[in-house]
Amino acid sequence: MIIRSINKSDNKSLSIILREVLVEMEIPKKGSAYEDPELDKMFEAYQNPRSIYYVIEYKNQILGGAGISELRESTSDICELQKMYFHKSIRGKGFGNKMINKCLTFAIKSNYSKCYIETMPNMIKAQKLYLNKGFEYIDKPMGNTGHTACPVWMLKYLK
Repeated sequence: MIIRSINKSDNKSLSIILREVLVEMEIPKKGSAYEDPELDKMFEAYQNPRSIYYVIEYKNQILGGAGISELRESTSDICELQKMYFHKSIRGKGFGNKMINKCLTFAIKSNYSKCYIETMPNMIKAQKLYLNKGFEYIDKPMGNTGHTACPVWMLKYLK
């Protein structure tokens, strides 16, 4: 397994795997990452110097990813952990932990002071991972992610 930064050639296979996982997890198509226009152009979406997206590759196949970008319509010191989804074949093997570590390291180097995430109530294992990484539940959404279907909001102070 290789964890690396996204390449333009990853766009198609990444959009397929991300949508596959969203459907499997029964995430609503409306108001979630499923309908994000950037899902088909992930490489282009992460070209800002304070953004990064990592993919997990195995035998030339993309099996998931996670990214960091500035939280839309918020202050410049808050980033968002975005689109962290993995194919079922690699879940429970420590990749979520590795990806969060890489993303948070990048966030700190990029001078963010807080990291925000939105998730779904049924994603219990993901929430446990976020809590173990120092995220805490908050009572309302931050910024404008466009993910109105995600009712669980979490925040981590980085500094």
